Amino acid sequence: MKLELIRTAVFLLLLSFAVGLRGQEVWIPGAVGRLSAVVKRPDVSHSKRIPMVILMHGFSSHKNDGIVVGLADELARRGIASIRFDFNGHGMSEGEFRHMTVPNEVEDALQVFRYVEQLPWVSKVGLIGHSQGGVVAAMLAGRLTQRKVKSVVLLAPAAVLRDDAIRGNTMGAVYDPLNPPEYVSIGRLQLGREFIQTAFRLPIYETAAAYHGRAAIFHGTADRIVPYTYGLRFHQLWKGSKWYELKGYDHGFGPGARRVIHDVVDEVALHFRMR
Repeated sequence: MKLELIRTAVFLLLLSFAVGLRGQEVWIPGAVGRLSAVVKRPDVSHSKRIPMVILMHGFSSHKNDGIVVGLADELARRGIASIRFDFNGHGMSEGEFRHMTVPNEVEDALQVFRYVEQLPWVSKVGLIGHSQGGVVAAMLAGRLTQRKVKSVVLLAPAAVLRDDAIRGNTMGAVYDPLNPPEYVSIGRLQLGREFIQTAFRLPIYETAAAYHGRAAIFHGTADRIVPYTYGLRFHQLWKGSKWYELKGYDHGFGPGARRVIHDVVDEVALHFRMR
């Protein structure tokens, strides 16, 4: 009996350790279905309130992308919790990719924010978004303002997506922007008409302008997917924001993603310490 209790205790300890490493999997109602998410909490007392960052991946990516997971791990090492999730039609979340739009991704992110806001152990909330996730983070910050969001970091924010839709060329897929087809093929993915139509008139910077809190923008000069000038415009829009112009870095922050992750978390930690 005693041996069995020891085995059970060891099993529970190992299980707790494993959950701590990979995080707690949760499901959150989103704009068009349930969103698959992972909450990662640092090893601190459960009675202590700590800040949390919502991590948002880019177009056609997922919550277990290398940069996103790297950020979650580094945040945890610095005593900051995180939640990363798959947008609708991505990863394990419900919905079809062809029905995904930036507006319904903003609604997804808003639902995740509401989930985080009601967690009793969360003290402050920040946002980090990469590529299209950066656009979502900026627009969500504008909707919530600095009253609810205490930190925003944009990584190569893909505000070019509006100009792409106006030009009728998204990721190499060419179409008539005034009369787009039901969907266009981007590799094995089908980008829906509604994405194009909503992107055509998407008020990215106009919505983001309502945010006046702490922010930082990281963008590489060798980014061939989103020219760095689109990130620079957020810096010019948000007075007092910090601008990291990374010479020779691409859209995924090669060749120095690890350095970028470290600098991003430094910024977030500073934002949360400031009053």
